[in-house]
Amino acid sequence: MTLISLFLCFLQIGAFSFGGGLAALPLIQQQVVVIHQWMSMNEFTDLIAIAEMTPGPIAVNSATFVGIHLFGIEGAIVATLGCILPSILFVAFLGFLYNKYKKHYLLEGVLAGLRPAVVAMILSAGISIFLIAILGTTHDSFNIYALIIFVIASFFIVKKKVNPIIVLLFSGIVGGAFYILMGIPI
Repeated sequence: MTLISLFLCFLQIGAFSFGGGLAALPLIQQQVVVIHQWMSMNEFTDLIAIAEMTPGPIAVNSATFVGIHLFGIEGAIVATLGCILPSILFVAFLGFLYNKYKKHYLLEGVLAGLRPAVVAMILSAGISIFLIAILGTTHDSFNIYALIIFVIASFFIVKKKVNPIIVLLFSGIVGGAFYILMGIPI
């Protein structure tokens, strides 16, 4: 077992796992538990639980934790780099192609057609989140406090042109403090 084999293992996982981090888990399990036997199934299950709880993509977190488990910090860096390198190269290649052909009429047409779809998807996600925040997951309760925070935050973003990140931070602080003080479960 070497750092090179660890890198190549996660390079393969990064290159051939499509569909998000959860789709990569069977590949990671196959490589780490079955083929290389770097971990037992119990250790792998614990690793997935930790990777799921930490911020970031689960596949990258898993690579990092496998690397730490095997080689410490060096292993974490090598495994993580192996996992993300295919995506970095693919995005860099797409960026190159975009810059080279961005004025091509076919690409302009495709992007013009995609813009409304992307806006609609973002709007749909925003409306879903808004409804869950205001009406709850079962749409059976009305949360006036969340609505008030939303209206005030929207005012500061739209009318006062305050940075949305600052508004988001203060909304979270105000909302959390308000719910704690009122004894309302979050």
